[in-house]
Amino acid sequence: MSRPMFLTLADDSWQRAHYAMIVAAGALSLGRHVTLFAGGRSVLALTTDCSGLQGTIADNVLEAKGIAGFGELREAVLGFGATVMACETGLIMAGLTTKDLLAGVEVRGIVSFLELAGDNPLLAL
Repeated sequence: MSRPMFLTLADDSWQRAHYAMIVAAGALSLGRHVTLFAGGRSVLALTTDCSGLQGTIADNVLEAKGIAGFGELREAVLGFGATVMACETGLIMAGLTTKDLLAGVEVRGIVSFLELAGDNPLLAL
C-alpha cells in the first residue's frame, strides 16, 4: 500500500491551487489517501466561489483546451474521499466563515494537519 500524501497550500494563487488539485486527483486515482491543508488566503480555493484567487482561468477556457477545470478537479478530490482542511486562521485572514466553504471541507488548525501527517513528507504547493 502506498504512503498517504499530504499537500499544503499557503497563498491565493489559482495556478498553485489548480496544480494541487491535479496532484491530489492523480494520487487518489492511484489509490493513495490524500490530505490537503489550505492555509492563509489559499482557503479561497475551497469556497463555493473561488474567484478571489489570483490569476484565475475560467473552467470553460481550460475545458475547451482539453484540460480539467478547477471545479471538476475539486469535485473529484472531494468525491474520491480526500481529507480537505481549511485553516481556521486562514478563514479569518480571508474574511470567510465556514458557510463559505464547500461541503466536506473540515476547518482545522495547522497542528491537526501536522499531527495527521506525522513523519510523512509534506508537499507544499
